[in-house]
Amino acid sequence: MILPETFLSRMQKRLGERFPAFLRALDAPPVRGVRANLLKTDASSLARLLSLTEPVPWAEGGFYSPLAKPGVHPAHHAGLFYAQEPSAMCAAPLLGVGRGERVLDLCAAPGGKTTQLAAAMGGEGVLIANEYVYDRACILSQNVERMGIANCAVLSAETSALAAALPAYFDKILVDAPCSGEGMFRKDANAVAEWSEENVGRCIARQRAILEDAAAMLAGGGTLVYSTCTFEEGENEGQIRAFLARHPEFTLAEEHLLLPHEVRGEGHYAAKLCKTAGERRDAPLLAAPCPREARAAWQDFCADFFVRPPEGDAAMLADGRMFLLPVPFPALPGRVLRAGVELGKAEKKRFLPAHALAMAAKTADVARVAALDDAQCARWLRGETLPSDVGDGWGVAAWRGHPLSLMKAVQGTLKNHYPKGLREH
Repeated sequence: MILPETFLSRMQKRLGERFPAFLRALDAPPVRGVRANLLKTDASSLARLLSLTEPVPWAEGGFYSPLAKPGVHPAHHAGLFYAQEPSAMCAAPLLGVGRGERVLDLCAAPGGKTTQLAAAMGGEGVLIANEYVYDRACILSQNVERMGIANCAVLSAETSALAAALPAYFDKILVDAPCSGEGMFRKDANAVAEWSEENVGRCIARQRAILEDAAAMLAGGGTLVYSTCTFEEGENEGQIRAFLARHPEFTLAEEHLLLPHEVRGEGHYAAKLCKTAGERRDAPLLAAPCPREARAAWQDFCADFFVRPPEGDAAMLADGRMFLLPVPFPALPGRVLRAGVELGKAEKKRFLPAHALAMAAKTADVARVAALDDAQCARWLRGETLPSDVGDGWGVAAWRGHPLSLMKAVQGTLKNHYPKGLREH
């Protein structure tokens, strides 16, 4: 690997006698990891399923992984795990989220830390995941859906707009800031090609602005965790020292720099800050009422589809998609991609369910479940239809007790409703 000379000079000055070990580590293969989705399974069950033997010490449910292509495994399609670089798992636990809190992941794509926070919240409280770049926000939304997270809203907004809308609202905020990406060098050649002193400077300025918005949104007594996947002092320790100088109402509780020659991981920085003074405010609630006919169509579908219907209020976003709000979300700026669980669309008194409805369901709560063995699962993920032994109507296709997608049983045939864009080829 050919690395920028300026980067090498900076790291040599910073690490001193540790620098040769750091260089050797950068020539080693990247480290892979997976993390159990604790909303759907537990760590020991995932370990048995995927033959995982080495836990990541700083992350509940995290494991070092031998899987070269984790995304093709049925357990991935079922949302039982998230493929996440091990050292990146260190930041979310520092936030110490609890059930019932208001939590913000401010720079959230692709969703590793959002889904980690969601598992710790156990489906309770309000989780807002924001990503300014809309295309990346779409990926974030897909991962929130796959993991079956019900209490999360995903949006794409300027952090300044969010700060103006929700001052002093959140109990906990995670800022996994855009950075120069030096911790990505081993696994992404583009990160090396894009590195420059000028980009480091741009990142520092952008991080400072984002931290100011985060500080405005954090309630008094709240916690903010700032993290990056870079080693640059100006983006890490220097950024935090400057922030604390501007904000005497904050104190530094913990600070960690994981380096690839000292831990099994690509490297990460995380700092935990506590806001010792300030108020906690409420905000206007998201208002998106459903038309009467759409609500009636959902209720008719719900009575047939579920044994135990989910709790919450049905809402309709601007594009006609219906969502179930299990918790009261605040009114949000920007483009709201999802809020709660997408239910589907009502068309002329007919209800067309969404894939998210299956991913957030438990098989015990669904009236019709088509249990697939491994061979049938492989065919299902390719989009094939299968023979049916369940009664006609909508239900879920499940693998080892976990929903994979919607299905519709029609006269002895399982119609496959696994989204085409997610299918194996």
